[in-house]
Amino acid sequence: MEEKERFKHLNTYLKNKFGERTLKICIDGHFTCPNRDGKVGTGGCIFCSEKGSGDHIHSSNTISEQVHAYFQSYKSKRANKFIAYFQNFSNTYDSLENLKKKYDAALINDRIVALAIATRPDCINEEVCKLINSYSDKYAIWVELGLQSSNDNTALLMNRGFLSSQFTNAVNLLNQYHIDVVTHIMVGLPNETFEDLKNTVAFINKHSIQGLKIHCTYVVKNTVLADMFYNGQYHPISLEYYLDSVSYVLTHISPDIVIHRVSGDAPKDLLVAPLWNTHKKWIVNGLDKLLKEKNLYQGMYYK
Repeated sequence: MEEKERFKHLNTYLKNKFGERTLKICIDGHFTCPNRDGKVGTGGCIFCSEKGSGDHIHSSNTISEQVHAYFQSYKSKRANKFIAYFQNFSNTYDSLENLKKKYDAALINDRIVALAIATRPDCINEEVCKLINSYSDKYAIWVELGLQSSNDNTALLMNRGFLSSQFTNAVNLLNQYHIDVVTHIMVGLPNETFEDLKNTVAFINKHSIQGLKIHCTYVVKNTVLADMFYNGQYHPISLEYYLDSVSYVLTHISPDIVIHRVSGDAPKDLLVAPLWNTHKKWIVNGLDKLLKEKNLYQGMYYK
């Protein structure tokens, strides 16, 4: 008999929702970020490289060219349904007219069934929500919001540029427009304790959130965090600490939330530390082993 999943895997959720395997097309929408262009700050978050979160997909091609190239590649043979996923930087940070042009430019193939948009809470407003909601007749839609930590002192240290209260406002607005919310948290941020992680989980549970991404804090070249690492001001966490942290998050988070990721993939050519982060199997297999050995399930301690 096949063992029941110990947490709500994204792949299973997508299979149930769309009836078959569904994959992401990662898109560089050529956006920037208010934390880079001077609106709320410069330089971005201390862990963020020059190319944003999707270093491996940074592209000079137009959005339609990127999608077309994907469907010409071997990757498109692995499934029949796909998600147009705007990944790099803040993908709601533009005029409404430009946003619509960019989203439309991605939705050029009948095999695309969903639109996913990564952004920041301070780049969400009512007009943006109305625009995204307008796609819901034809596509599943969700917005990803980076939170990383609910501790505003940590936010200040990592140069995040928004308060946790702004995250709450953005989630409430997205909820009003029936747009699913996926949030990111990071384990091992500078000066963060296990208590901070517990508080972040409790904070997320106060919101109506449909998805969660859990990442380790990793150091990549040419970032402020890399400088802190080389100066001895930042010490990355161990794999064991990370696995314990993820198991805490999973067992205390709402059982209804879909887990989109339990690890973040740093580009191998840019990664400085921790080196265990390049071994995804260590993370995934290590977590599976820990959950089985301790008989842990998502939401078992959720209140």
